[in-house]
Amino acid sequence: MPVLRAETATLSLLLMSIPVFSSAQSAAPASSTGRSGAAEALPTVEIVGRRQAGAYEADDAQGLKSSLPLRETPQSVRVMTRQTIDDLGAIRLDDLLDYVGGVSRQNNFGGLWDNIAIRGLAGNENTGMSTLLNGFSANRGFNAPRDTANLERIEFLKGPMAALYGTSEPGGTVNLVSKQPQWAPGHALEAYGGSHDFYRLALDSTGPLGESLAYRLNVAREQRASFRDFVRTERTLFAPAFTWRLSAQTRLDYQGEWLNHSSPLDRGVVAVNNRLGVVPRNRFLGEPADGPVEVDNQTHQLILSHRWNDRWSMRAGLSHKRGTLEGFSTEATALQADQQTLRRQRRFRDYGSNDLAGQFEVSGKVTTGALAHELLLGVEAYRFVFDQRMLRINPSNASPYAIDIFNPVYGQAQPIPLPNTDTHERQNNLAFYLQDSIRLGSAWRIVLGARADQFRQSLDNRRNGTQTRQDDTAVSPRAGLAYLLSPEVSIFLNTGQSFRPNAGVSVASAAFEPEKGRSLELGAKWESRDRRMGASVALFDIRKRNVLTADPVNAGFSITAGKVRSRGLEMDVAGQLTRQWRVNASLSLLDASVLEDNLLETGGRLLNVPRVNGSLLAVYEDRLADGSRYGVGGGVTHVGKRLGEARTQAQADAGATAFDLPAYTTAKLLAYWRVNRSLRLSLDVDNVFDRSHFTSSFSRVWVTPGFARTVTLGVQARF
Repeated sequence: MPVLRAETATLSLLLMSIPVFSSAQSAAPASSTGRSGAAEALPTVEIVGRRQAGAYEADDAQGLKSSLPLRETPQSVRVMTRQTIDDLGAIRLDDLLDYVGGVSRQNNFGGLWDNIAIRGLAGNENTGMSTLLNGFSANRGFNAPRDTANLERIEFLKGPMAALYGTSEPGGTVNLVSKQPQWAPGHALEAYGGSHDFYRLALDSTGPLGESLAYRLNVAREQRASFRDFVRTERTLFAPAFTWRLSAQTRLDYQGEWLNHSSPLDRGVVAVNNRLGVVPRNRFLGEPADGPVEVDNQTHQLILSHRWNDRWSMRAGLSHKRGTLEGFSTEATALQADQQTLRRQRRFRDYGSNDLAGQFEVSGKVTTGALAHELLLGVEAYRFVFDQRMLRINPSNASPYAIDIFNPVYGQAQPIPLPNTDTHERQNNLAFYLQDSIRLGSAWRIVLGARADQFRQSLDNRRNGTQTRQDDTAVSPRAGLAYLLSPEVSIFLNTGQSFRPNAGVSVASAAFEPEKGRSLELGAKWESRDRRMGASVALFDIRKRNVLTADPVNAGFSITAGKVRSRGLEMDVAGQLTRQWRVNASLSLLDASVLEDNLLETGGRLLNVPRVNGSLLAVYEDRLADGSRYGVGGGVTHVGKRLGEARTQAQADAGATAFDLPAYTTAKLLAYWRVNRSLRLSLDVDNVFDRSHFTSSFSRVWVTPGFARTVTLGVQARF
């Protein structure tokens, strides 16, 4: 506990150094506001720390870059509000994925980064744009699992967003929205402790530093062991933000983030005779002596917003992101015929990425006859550098560096890994985009958009001196139509195309063809008259070609899977059911499979994508006789059976058994007691019945077990 006490003292000093102003001093003059990003007065009331009471339903999504309300937008969107994040006790993005329809977990690289599929399509976790931070790419390069301490909301923009963001997935895009500085001072200090030696401290502080300058600071420090042997994680987040009101029409925003994540690369457990559960879920099959792998991220965003008048405004932004990943690991390669001896490789990785991006947008409102247009014109450019250096022992080495999975003996003499991979990749992109959100009368809404990308990619193999180059261009259009049947109900239809270059090279050092996709969606939305409850349902059909997937012949490499398709039904419900009850529910039915390929099984399913998944979260709140508030609730999630390893057509023809991850259902409980306006106590119990389950897989020897039962107690104080 000495480290924890030292961190408590550090956060206390930080808190003491924060300026505190009276409400009168912090009042900011009001000004007109617009969705376009123009200058505006910041809200004067904001709750810091865990929410006491709030909404699950959101009216808008910043990532859409339109002022159309969500009910009138011809697209499926699910916004996880800060209230939902707090009710779930979600301190990482991964903690809330089961509560969003159509989202499934993918291979998370031994717990060192986030990787998800939306509507069955995962893309590339290192170079795609399926995740954004305030509208900028957030997952190009190497990124530690996302912490939620400095996030206000998480927007799941389902369907193709390439017309706005370029190289993204047709299944959907996640936009993370940072907490913003506020003019009313507020400070919160939170402490948590729980199962598996879990300790976390978090600070959320905001307020004015003068008449024209406001700040926000989020700091978090976390230590935890695990139900997994020898696996221990440490994380530190430091996220400052500032807003300068340069004039009544102009403001400058800065968002910074430093995130350090340190933990062993844990490939999980192995299947024995195609069965899971034979090896205990806690058994670590690497080498403790390897120590942790460290992921370090730095992000800086600077956004200038200016409003010329009530109709026209501009936004200029610059984002710089740096990521590194470094450390040793011992990873399973094959289970021998005795179904007991596991061969392993020792590896060393020294990876780095550097991402510089700029955006300039002009938005305005124009009326032509019966049409009211909201126009957005933008240009974006980025330069991305991606270095990968890996050492590993030769797979055919006479010394297999094996371990007995039933009686593991650690501390073997560690082989010295030799050079294996040394590549330097560069990507440059220039794009222009246009969007028109149209109101036609009182009932019709139309969204039209297109983006033109000019892309250049090069990869230098420093080991063999080979170079690959490719230049490409793409136009990504989309169109959507919504009809408002009543003030509460709307129906919509949309279609769009996507484009995304595939990074890296095949086992033959050949560049991959870019992905191309198209999507069609039909759906309906409902919103209660008081706007406190909403629901959506959608049918979709998505097709992609040149999709990267695991190479079933060459472990650790990828191939393009030819053509794939994902189609299904999706439903989301969220909001305030009664004055005391709020609920969040989801259901998705998915069919994601390979249509054509020269190696993989035609008709075979895509990895880690369940045919059925669903969730329900409900929270009840009320007051006690002494005036204090309390809340109790719970949630249940179900994830269906999924394919756990790619299967070739030859294996299918030979009758080889497919490797599946079994379906699982987990439950959670939550409770809080707000003692007074300044003090709150919380309890979270995850996986209440301690069900053994497996969340994702890359192969039979890399299977990720889900968390065991976890109990977390928390204290939240506001000042």
